[in-house]
Amino acid sequence: MSEDLIRALKGALDYSRVYRRQTFVIKLGGEVLAEPEVLENVAMQVALLEALSVRVVLVHGGGPQSSELSRKLGLEPELVAGRRVTTPEVLEVTKMVYAGQLNVDVLSALRAQQVRAVGLSGVDGGLLTAVRRPPVQMEDDEGRRRTVDFGEVGDVEATDVSVLTTLLDAGYVPVVASLAADSEGRALNINADTVAEALATGLAADKLIFLTTSPGLLREPRDPSSLVAFATPRELEPLLEGG
Repeated sequence: MSEDLIRALKGALDYSRVYRRQTFVIKLGGEVLAEPEVLENVAMQVALLEALSVRVVLVHGGGPQSSELSRKLGLEPELVAGRRVTTPEVLEVTKMVYAGQLNVDVLSALRAQQVRAVGLSGVDGGLLTAVRRPPVQMEDDEGRRRTVDFGEVGDVEATDVSVLTTLLDAGYVPVVASLAADSEGRALNINADTVAEALATGLAADKLIFLTTSPGLLREPRDPSSLVAFATPRELEPLLEGG
């Protein structure tokens, strides 16, 4: 047995001892899902975590794919300061892409690795209750301050993770598309990062992991050199206030 294999097995054993039966929430960015080889690699790593008895919940959005299909349907996506405006027509596209195409793509990749996974959205089982985001004052791409209505976009108001715990206890990997509904059943587009954070909190997850093409948290979204390698909660407050 080679030294590399022995080292790998020892690392896996140590990891299993530390994280066995712990819960990881992993958010997959739309850019990650756009590359089949990357998705296959992610599925292999999820399979490894499952083999090490880690309980995994996957959360995904799909902004790039939604924009692509919108254009094919004659709906030009509107972004304000990098944030998507979701008209009623775009919401229909979002539902097709998130809960349909991409959710099935992730499930298929996991199936190829013999991972038992179940696809759902924040609407299923009352997992997420959202409220429609009110119009906000913000600077647009030209630096002008104006009121922006992001349309059928919501913020998470409450979570009920019982459907996830049921699936996890039964040995399944839940794959959650970032859609939710309000208390009256109105579907809303939710930021996938927000969904992952809400579910991690509701599950008291041991780890919240973001897989994205971005190098990490940036002080200036368009400047990769502005990477924030470490920050305390207090240091994060001005970044959150600045969007």
